[in-house]
Amino acid sequence: MHSTSRAFVSRLLVVLLCLPGLAAAQTSPFLTGATALQTNILAWLTPVAIILVMILGGMAMANRMSWGWCIGAILGIAIAFGAPQIVTWIRGLFGV
Repeated sequence: MHSTSRAFVSRLLVVLLCLPGLAAAQTSPFLTGATALQTNILAWLTPVAIILVMILGGMAMANRMSWGWCIGAILGIAIAFGAPQIVTWIRGLFGV
């Protein structure tokens, strides 16, 4: 073989070996959609959580609230905003 054909074959081999890496680097449409949904939910939930805390504070000052509601609201807010970290932690527990 000539040196130019050897160079062409070697370059073609390098490109073909890199193709699976390029295919694996692409994100799935499901992951993209799930990330967008999570971002939208957090964008909507932020002002709702702020208003909820304000209402709970006003009810606590007026002594018109059961503390079970307050604890439930705080846990709900913590779970909603901490969901990505919770999922990562649980996936780490099971080695996924």
